[in-house]
Formats: sequence, structure tokens, C-alpha cells
Amino acid sequence: MKNDLTAKERMAIPRHDMPEQSPEIRKNNFEEVPLGYSEETAIKEAQRCLQCKKPKCVQGCPVNVHIPEFINKVAEGDFDSAQKILLDTNSLPAICGRVCPQETQCEELCILANKGEAVAVGRLERFVADTARLKAETSASQKTEITKPDPSARKIAIVGSGPSGLSCAADLLQAGYNVTLFEALHEAGGVLVYGIPEFRLPKSIVKSEIDALLAKGANMITNAVIGRLYTIDDLLDEEGFSAVFIGTGAGTPKFLNIPGENLIGVYSSNEFLTRVNLMKAYKSDARTPVIRGNHVAVFGAGNTAMDSARTALRIGADNVYIMYRRSRTEMPARIEEIHHAEQEGVKLDLLVNPLEFKGDDKGWLKSVVCQRMELGEPDDSGRRRPVPIEGSEFETQIDVAIIAVGTSSNPLIRQTTPDLPMNKWGYIEADDDGITGKKGVFAGGDIVTGAATVIEAMGAGKKAAAAIINYVSC
Repeated sequence: MKNDLTAKERMAIPRHDMPEQSPEIRKNNFEEVPLGYSEETAIKEAQRCLQCKKPKCVQGCPVNVHIPEFINKVAEGDFDSAQKILLDTNSLPAICGRVCPQETQCEELCILANKGEAVAVGRLERFVADTARLKAETSASQKTEITKPDPSARKIAIVGSGPSGLSCAADLLQAGYNVTLFEALHEAGGVLVYGIPEFRLPKSIVKSEIDALLAKGANMITNAVIGRLYTIDDLLDEEGFSAVFIGTGAGTPKFLNIPGENLIGVYSSNEFLTRVNLMKAYKSDARTPVIRGNHVAVFGAGNTAMDSARTALRIGADNVYIMYRRSRTEMPARIEEIHHAEQEGVKLDLLVNPLEFKGDDKGWLKSVVCQRMELGEPDDSGRRRPVPIEGSEFETQIDVAIIAVGTSSNPLIRQTTPDLPMNKWGYIEADDDGITGKKGVFAGGDIVTGAATVIEAMGAGKKAAAAIINYVSC
């Protein structure tokens, strides 16, 4: 199929919406909300790409996907070639196509965004990856012989099996090294399995990506808490690893530090989402329970807050509120996630700040006392600082509260690796290539930067893999 439209013809094609479940149906299930492009729609959307000679979209991608090239192949109907181009730089395209904030990365720099709507890069990436996976599952001809690393090749340890660890592992395997991933939980995937709900990222997609790594020779050890099972020094000095990559993320929850946070019914978003996503607490036979509140308040306004609110609806809440101390303009969540939450019935209660949780005489949460806010001058983040309005306190009846105001680093590796340089916030100090101040130790993702995006963590894993290859080959 030719892709020889003129620029004028391409610009005349409107951006194609993604079909999705209706809000009335999806708020009662955990099935994926967006349904994906058809072949016809994907080709039409790909034809919008102007094939710029100096594509800025690539600069906006943390792993530098060859965006115009893969989209051109989609426009031609050559989906196999499109997948090969994607995999050249992105080892997890099906995941990135679903959860990456393309609107503030590659799509933001698309030249079409200056005059209308950017090419739907993320939706096309998802389409290509899903098409390739379905074809591989249904066609025996797609099963190719995989060359695994030589058993005598250098061994590299990867601590954490989230986005940065998986990305680092993929590049090291490709280079012929033996890779072992150590995952603290009983299931691999890190935040991809415990943090992001099924309706946004089906766990079958994550499993498929991890299975592909295992098929290429990666070793995965679960229930392996580094700092307890082994220390970083143990891996280097006693277990025979030539280098260690730390990609443990930032999974320690932050709290509001207000009275009543110890009441029954107050969760961190980490605990709430882990119970539901990883431990399947929404099922009637789940061994790990979760409180199914009728009136739920979520504090925070990032993607994790939206995930928590939408999950609370799906497990039976009558009313779910997002309580945020700034305005809608300052909400850090993706516009798409806010839109989906509101469609499903989540209520935004903005410019409010929680002061106290109140409970009954048995310790169960019953309400939250808040204060109205107004916006003042910008703070260090560039967002306008919330200022309390005197005498504006009010009380809202709730039986579950979910705190989604950010995370920090787990102190375990810091405590057991005293010679690994850390900054004042407890994150590992590493340069842009993931090189730390401890010989043979590399790090990347949220454990270095603090909470960021999946694709940024993957980019850090790729850079660290290149640095590790250079280190062990010297």
C-alpha cells in the first residue's frame, strides 16, 4: 500500500478517536476501557503523519522511538515492519502505548499540534504491538528460534522488575549477557502489576512482555527482597555478578500527617491499589480483603489518584470524591484519565485541604474535616500556591480515605549499602547514564529521579544498560 499523500491531504484528515467502553458499563467491570484501533482506522490515522525530515516527536520520546518510520509502515499496512522498528528502541511498546503520557512528550512536539491535533502516536504504538502479539499467538509461523546468552557470558543482576529493570534487561540480553532479575513481590512487573489497574493496563499484556524476556534467557527470582535475601555487596562479591542495576522504584507512600490517619478505612494508594490489582481483592474469593466504602475520598490529583478513585467505583462505592488543594489547571493527572474518571461519576472537589479524619469509638473512619483554599503566588513547582481561606472549614461524611500524594524511596537498600551515595531525599545519586558512586553499581528510574513516568524509567534503564555493557567489557 502506498503512502504518497500530499502534506495538504494529510492535514485534512481528522484525528481518529479511540473506541471505548461506555461509562455506564465500564464503571462496573475491570475490563480495559479503550478498545483499540481497527486496521482501517490505524492506517488512516498513520496517514496524517507529515513524515518530517527533522521530526521533533522523536526528541520528545525518552527512548527515542523512530516515530515517523514506524508510522509510515503502518500507513503502508506493513505492520510487521512497524513492530520491528518499534522494538529497535522500545522493548515494551504494548505497555507504553497504553500508559505513557504521549500528550506531554512525543505528541506535544508533533508539528500538527501547532495547528490542530497531533498524530495519535500512542494509539498507533498500541495497535502495532497488539497486532504483533495476536499474530504471534495465532500463527505457528511466527515462532522463531531464539538465541539465548552463552552460559559463560558475564552475569548482570537487576534489582526490581518494573519498567526500568525490564528495559535494562532487554538490552543486556540483546547484547549477549546473562541477566537475573530480583523482584521483591511474588509476581514480576513492579508498578505495572501492583499500581496500574487492569482497566488501564491488562495484566495479560504485562505477562506477555515478561514471558518474552524469559524466553530470551532472562532469569526471574520473585519474593527476593534485596537488602534481606542478599545485599548489593553480596551480589557483587559472593554471587558472581559483574554489575548490578538498581531499579526498585519509589514505592514508599507519603501521608498527609494529620490527626486520624490511623483510623480503620484510611489507606495509602499503594496499599489500596496493591490489594485490588495484585491481590485481586475485588474478587469474592480473594484472600486479601479491601474495605468497600460507600463514600470514598481520594486525596491527590495525579494518575494514581485517578486510578484509586476509578477503582473504588468499580468495587462498589456510591460516591467517590477527588479532593485536591489546587484547581483543575494544576492537576498533574493526564487529561484523558481525568476525563474518564468524570465520565464514570468521580466528583472533583477542588481547592480543599484536609485537616483531620474523624472516627467512631471503635476506630472506624466516619468523616474528614477540610478547609477551602484559594490560589496565591507560584511555588517552586511553578504551580500557584494554595492559601487557606479563614473560617471555611467543612466536614464530609466518608468511610474510606485513600492518600495519593506521592511516594518516596524504600530505605532498605540505603540501610544495607552505606557506601552507595544518596541525596538528601534518600534517592540514589546517579549520572545521566545511570552510573553511581559505587563501583559496579548502576541505577535508574524512580529510585533516582523520584516518581516519574513508565517511559522515563524505561529510558533510564536503556541508558544504564549501555553503561553496564561499556563497564563490563573494559
